[in-house]
Amino acid sequence: MTRRVKNRALAYTALTALLAAVLFGAYEYAEAPASQLFGSTVVSGPPTRHVVALTFDDGPNPPYTNELLHVLESEHVHATFFVVGRDAAAFPQILAREARDGDAIGNHTWNHAHLVVMSPGAIASSLARTDDAIERATGERSHLMRPPYGKRDWLVLAVARRLGYTPVMWSVPLADDWENPPPQVIAARILPRVRNGAIIVLHDGDEGALCARDRVRGCSRANSVAAARLIIDALKRRGYGFVTIPELLASSSASQNSTNRSSCVSAKSLRNCGETATRRMAKGLPRPR
Repeated sequence: MTRRVKNRALAYTALTALLAAVLFGAYEYAEAPASQLFGSTVVSGPPTRHVVALTFDDGPNPPYTNELLHVLESEHVHATFFVVGRDAAAFPQILAREARDGDAIGNHTWNHAHLVVMSPGAIASSLARTDDAIERATGERSHLMRPPYGKRDWLVLAVARRLGYTPVMWSVPLADDWENPPPQVIAARILPRVRNGAIIVLHDGDEGALCARDRVRGCSRANSVAAARLIIDALKRRGYGFVTIPELLASSSASQNSTNRSSCVSAKSLRNCGETATRRMAKGLPRPR
C-alpha cells in the first residue's frame, strides 16, 4: 500500500469517526429531556413557584409501590405515577389507592417498549390499552404520557397529541436509581439540581416487569423508596411544596394567563389583545378524549 493510499484511508477513517461523533451528539441533543426539537413537551413548571413535582415510573410494583404510597401518605405529599399498562392491569388495587390518595396517574405505555421503532398504530394501541387499564382501576382516563426512556420523535409526539395526551419529561437529571445505589447517593444526585418548578423522576418498578407475579429478581426498589423520603424531607426544609403534574400544568397556565393579561393592559386594542390571548390559550388545551 502506497503512502498516498494510506493517507487517504486514514483521512477517510478520521472523517467517518468525526461524522459519527457529530451525529451522536446531534441525537443526544435531540433526545435530551429539555429538547423541544420534536415538538412541545412539559419539562418543568413556572420558575416563580417554589414547588416541585415528584414523579415515579415503571410501576405499579408491589410491595415497593405500596411502601412508597405509605411514605407519601405519612409525609402528606402527592405525586404522579407514570404506570406501565400490563402492571396496571395486574395490580389495579394499587392504582385505585393512588387515585384515592389524590395522586395523579400518567401513561407509560403497555410494556415499556421503545416507541420510536413502532408504527403509529402500534403506538396508539399501546397507549390505549394502558389507558383502558387505568380506567378500569380508577374510573378515569389519563391525559398525561411519558415515553419510555424519554425517547421520542416527531411521529411519537404527533400520535400522542392526536390522542389528547400531554407528553411529560423532566428537568432534574436522572439519578439512575434503578441501579440500586444507596438512598443517600440517590438523594445526593437529585437535591443539588432542584429548582422552582422542577420535575423529578424516580422509579418504583423495573421497565414494567411483573416482578411480584413472575418472581423476577433484581426488582427491588427499596432504595428508591428510602431515597424518596430523604428527598421529601430535605425539600420540605428548603420550603418547597409538592404538586402533581396536573397541578403544575394548571399553575403554568395561570402564570401564562397572568402574563397575557399584563401584556394586554399596554396594548392599543384591548379587544384584539384579549382575542389573541384567548386563541393562544385554546391552542394549549389538550384535546378531549
